[in-house]
Formats: sequence, C-alpha cells, structure tokens
Amino acid sequence: MEPEEIREGYLVKKGTVLNSWKAVWVVLSEDGVEFFKKKTDRSPKGMIPLKGAALVSPCQDFSKRTLVFKLTTEKKQDHFFQASHVEEREFWVKDIKRAITCLQGGKKFARKSTRRSIRLADTINLTELYTLMKDQDDGVKELKLEQENRVFNHCFTGVTVVDWLISMEKARNRPEALMLAAGLLNEGFVQPAGDRAKDGAESAELTTFLDHTDALYYFADSGFFCEGYSSDEDVLLKEEFRGNIIKQGCLLKQGHRRKNWKVRKFILRDDPAFMHYYDPTKGDEPLGSIHLRGSVVTAVEFVPDAKKYNIDGNLFEIITSDEVHYFLQASTSEERKEWIKAIQAVSKSGK
Repeated sequence: MEPEEIREGYLVKKGTVLNSWKAVWVVLSEDGVEFFKKKTDRSPKGMIPLKGAALVSPCQDFSKRTLVFKLTTEKKQDHFFQASHVEEREFWVKDIKRAITCLQGGKKFARKSTRRSIRLADTINLTELYTLMKDQDDGVKELKLEQENRVFNHCFTGVTVVDWLISMEKARNRPEALMLAAGLLNEGFVQPAGDRAKDGAESAELTTFLDHTDALYYFADSGFFCEGYSSDEDVLLKEEFRGNIIKQGCLLKQGHRRKNWKVRKFILRDDPAFMHYYDPTKGDEPLGSIHLRGSVVTAVEFVPDAKKYNIDGNLFEIITSDEVHYFLQASTSEERKEWIKAIQAVSKSGK
C-alpha cells in the first residue's frame, strides 16, 4: 500500500549542496517528506525518510530567517524548511513530529488535538495562548509607538505582555510571565521590534524577553512596520501596510511580461485594501502590491498565454479598478474559494 499523504503545500527549502533557498512543493506522508520543483511534477527532487529522524523548531541557525524548522535524518543529514507564516509552520511541525512519533511506536498516523511545548509545562499550549493574545477585544493592544526617531506600528512593549499574562491569570507573577513570554519569543509567535528588544533576543541569556517599557515587540502575523521621518511619498507608501492581515500564504502568480508562473507569498490586508506579494525565498520587501478597492475577483478555468504544463486547475483572476489583470493559482479548490471570499470582502469594505 502507498503511504498516506498527510499534508502538502509550498515551503522554502535550503539547498543541501548550495546555500540557495528555493520554493518547493512539499508532500508529507506517514514515512517521509518528498519535495518537488513544481506541484505538477510527477517525480520528486528528493525524499527525506522520517524513520529515526528528529525535528527542531524554531531553528535559529539563520539570523535573518525566521519561521525555519530543521529536519535531521537518522544518518545525520540536515534539511531546512521555511514557512510563510507562524500558523503554517505550526501545522507542518505538529504533523511531522506526530508522524515521527507514530513511526517510532509502530502506529498508524493520527493527529493529536494540541501540541505541547517541550520547554514549558505540559499544561501550556503556546498556540492557544498566542490566539488569546491576538483577540481584538481582550488581547494585547497593538499601538503606534515612537522611539529613536522611528515610528513602530502595530506593536507593544514587553511590560504590556507581562502585565496581560498576569491579568489574564496565565501566570502568577512576573518571573512566571517572563518565562511564558520568552517561550512565545523563542517559538516565533512574538518578534522583537526595536533595538533594545533585538539585543535581548540575541543575547546569550536563557530568558531573552525583556520586561521593559522601551523593549518593543510585535505579533509575527500582524501588520507591523517601522517608518522613519521621511518624505511624504514614503509615508504614503507605508499607508498600504496599516491594515490588519486578513489572510496570507503562498500562491502561484503569472508574470505580466514573460507569462511564466512563480511561487509568491501573498499578504492580504483590509484597510486600506491591499494585497502585497513577496519572493518567499528572500526578505520582507514586497515585489509589488495590488490595490483591491473596487476590484473584481473570479474563479477561471483558462489563462491566456499560459504554458500547458503549468495549468493544474484552481485558477482565479483579480481585475483591479485600473483594469490590471492578475492571474493566480491556489493549491486546492478549497483554498481558491477561501482566497476569493477574503479578497471579495476586502475589496468592498477596504479603502
């Protein structure tokens, strides 16, 4: 019998020979991880056996890359993968760890309801805690804070986090709250924003989270951005990033000139209504943005000028108010429906 497929999707993988990072299509089965150059390829570029393997997450071997996890085979070969956002990494890590555990015990794969933290007590679930912290009504409030001639948007102080954990009875005292906050920081749920917080995160101390009013942090999946005092044009550009993140993930995008398809990371924000796209293998600077106010998005079955081998269904088109056409491809029909629904809602309500 063929091994059951558990999860599939786009991840960025570090080359085993060269140090280049490339977006690949990854398929997790009960006994291994296969990765393909393209989703439509029939033969994988490689296969990583899970028997005897170990997984490390977060992997902090690369200072400029967050959301990386490391999969080490029984023969001590390291494979590095990078997700596009926190939830995506958590889904992959949870399922890979469970697959490894099931292999060790000779059991068939079955998901557990929650993932336990290794560093913290068994009763602590950092994923659930992160969700509570991001709650619009009762969570940690995201603010615009000024520090050293820079403005930090959608962030908060270390003191705010510690106070919230105690007030919500997630910790009995400040040292306990500090341990929880350090766990959130180390797992990538919370990121350091200003220089003070970054210095603390990169220090050799066990507890890297700082309980200070001048230590700034932000949620990994928030609309955080930093701006200096600059020209009006630059400030206008930064306005695009003020909205809350509604949805994010990787999609295939057709280029406007060469008509070739490439994996891009997309972040959809609501007010103002913008969809930014990035090269998932590189930094946080967007390659471009789509202003969605007044746009039309529909599912399509055909794309002009598309090469035949790239057509694999689940296509949709965005037509902006300026009559610019964008052709995108989701991984599944369900994912296509989710993106279309989210974009339609933002295009009607956002500025």
